[in-house]
Amino acid sequence: MNKNKSDRPVVPPLAAIGVGILAVSTASIFIRYAQTEAPSIVIAAWRLTIATLVMAPFALTSRRAELKALKRSELGLALLSGVFLAIHFATWISSLEYTSVASSAVLVSTTPLFVALLSPLFLKEVPTRWVALGLAMALIGGTIVALSDTCTWQNLRLACPNLAEFSGAKTSLGNLLALAGAATGACYVMLGRRLRAKMSLLSYIFVVYGMAAVALVSFMFARGQSPLGFSPSIYLWFVLLALVPQLIGHTTFNWALGFLSAAFVSITLLGEPIGTTILAYIFLQEVPGGLKIVGAALILAGLVVASKTETKPGLPLPIDIQDV
Repeated sequence: MNKNKSDRPVVPPLAAIGVGILAVSTASIFIRYAQTEAPSIVIAAWRLTIATLVMAPFALTSRRAELKALKRSELGLALLSGVFLAIHFATWISSLEYTSVASSAVLVSTTPLFVALLSPLFLKEVPTRWVALGLAMALIGGTIVALSDTCTWQNLRLACPNLAEFSGAKTSLGNLLALAGAATGACYVMLGRRLRAKMSLLSYIFVVYGMAAVALVSFMFARGQSPLGFSPSIYLWFVLLALVPQLIGHTTFNWALGFLSAAFVSITLLGEPIGTTILAYIFLQEVPGGLKIVGAALILAGLVVASKTETKPGLPLPIDIQDV
């Protein structure tokens, strides 16, 4: 079902992207509220389970024939993609227990840079000079963000704890978990690049989200955690996580790719950590320090520079809506 790009959209794509950025920026805030009672893995499990259940009626009716026709290799890769997505959510959501919302959002947004690093090995894509420059800028920015949670700027010099204190710092663990979320998110994206050439968007997302839900539920029970016993408000946060950042936010970006270039849309995705930081300031009273702002700016600038590279012909885009 190819979409005719000449059709005029009912909603201006730029306005829709603004809604998408706002939607995905709410994720960290909803998670923080849910973490007042629920463990991180439980939150992730509920998020993917609800999203899968919402999609199930549509996928099982309109895409049943396609799902049945999947080759074993395609299904295997889709399930593996779901496992990576599960680990991505488990590590990223867990990072919010240890580090600030701003640091977590900025560091997990380095997924495109991990894709650039791993693409030569798995997709036979050699990073361009723009990607190399963007990587350098983002790595410097990431280091500054990590230092900002344990170091302070005093009398025109950087004061940091000794190595033993720094390595054991709670925020350092959170920053590492956020980076792990970015790396596993990159694996998920690279598998999607291959699979989306053969699978419709709805079929692909249904299988991947479903597998991620199964994996997260398994992680949850393996850790002896229960999905039940929380206050009604906590379940509201679970539902909002599935509906707003997961389905509304990501679906909006997918839709916009039918009318705007992938390069432009990928740059607008960088607005998420900025939106998250603003929402964290408003709702959680988390005020980012000067070092964190500088580091975040370098990471975002690095991502913009890296996005100047073009996808080589023959490879599908990581996300598109050409065959919903």
